[in-house]
Amino acid sequence: QVQLVESGGGLVQPGGSLRLSCVASGHIFSLYHMGWYRQAPGKQRELVATITKGSNINYADSVKGRSTISRDNAKNTVYLQMNSLRPEDTADYYCNAKHFWSGAEYWGKGTLVTVSS
Repeated sequence: QVQLVESGGGLVQPGGSLRLSCVASGHIFSLYHMGWYRQAPGKQRELVATITKGSNINYADSVKGRSTISRDNAKNTVYLQMNSLRPEDTADYYCNAKHFWSGAEYWGKGTLVTVSS
């Protein structure tokens, strides 16, 4: 059973920074493309950033230049460093794992990020 557990969310002032972490268990982490998605109240879930098993990276335009995704295969962990946070970044942030060959996909339960003064 694949499990993804996010952490690192919280309340931060506009302009601040947060680092989200997602620890994976139950599978061979290095075989999965990993990603961060977010869902704000009343909105659909949207892509934030992805990192393939080969460490190719993609960002949503809304976070490009302000966020950095990275992975540590030895720790089965994917990170999302977010800087210059804005109120519109407020959302539940979800970790996603997708097997590079089968496409099997898994989600974490999310961590809430609130950007407010």
